[in-house]
Amino acid sequence: MKLSKPNPILIPKVLSIAGSDSGGGAGIQADLKVITALGGFGMTAITAITAQNTMGVTRIQDIDLDVIEAQIDAVVTDIGVDVVKIGMLASPAIVKTVAAALKKHGIRRIVLDPVLRATSGASLGGDDTARTMVTELFPLATIITPNLHEASILLGRPIVAVDQFRAAAEQLLALGPRAVLIKGGHLEGEPNELADYLIWHDRKDDVPVVFHKEFKHPRIPTVNTHGTGCSLSSAIATYLADKHDLSHSVAKAISFVSAAIEAGQRLDIGKGPGPLWHMHDFYPTQLPDQQ
Repeated sequence: MKLSKPNPILIPKVLSIAGSDSGGGAGIQADLKVITALGGFGMTAITAITAQNTMGVTRIQDIDLDVIEAQIDAVVTDIGVDVVKIGMLASPAIVKTVAAALKKHGIRRIVLDPVLRATSGASLGGDDTARTMVTELFPLATIITPNLHEASILLGRPIVAVDQFRAAAEQLLALGPRAVLIKGGHLEGEPNELADYLIWHDRKDDVPVVFHKEFKHPRIPTVNTHGTGCSLSSAIATYLADKHDLSHSVAKAISFVSAAIEAGQRLDIGKGPGPLWHMHDFYPTQLPDQQ
């Protein structure tokens, strides 16, 4: 029997349902680093194992559906979950399994990062998976966080410019999630300033309202951006689990990831684009005269 404690410490509990990145920069590994850095307790349900490094993805092995379901059941029934973050789901069958498990446990706070393609260009899902995400997971999601490539796949048309963000976000919102964040990190031409666009349902004076907000921040000149999307979505999930509202959670997550990219400029990990530095608050990478 577990002994009760007189003054228990309660910390945000976040379950990441995603793929494993053997290189440690993205996927489950990045999620756990972010959740821990932000003061949460991270748990996992691994959906696929990738052979991956900074140069790209060389192999993907999906996890059996019953094992994915068993991982979710094990975590939820014992530890409990404040927020779920969903990343790589490599097939329609995995999407349906995850959706069924979330419905079974009544989990309603879900951050969905629709990972469909790696930064290297490798396919991590495809059109069938995207369509299944829309029907099975979008109606459950608190927020979805597609980048421009993913938004283009989901909408069936190219999204390449900032002036297209609002229409794209509105169209995605109409598919069922309560909020959409379109990430502008893949804008063509490498502009000096990046934009992310948030749209969400809320209430004002007890009347349903749709809110819009644009976040602008400078582009940081570095190739070390591997795992940025995974890190942002897991940061949003952790801030939501820590009882911040949606807009504030997104703003804080963008600031955290921007700081991690800036700190990661000095990292020398791998022969290709390296990861950001998730632990920048604990182990700074600046030289003394830069601090």
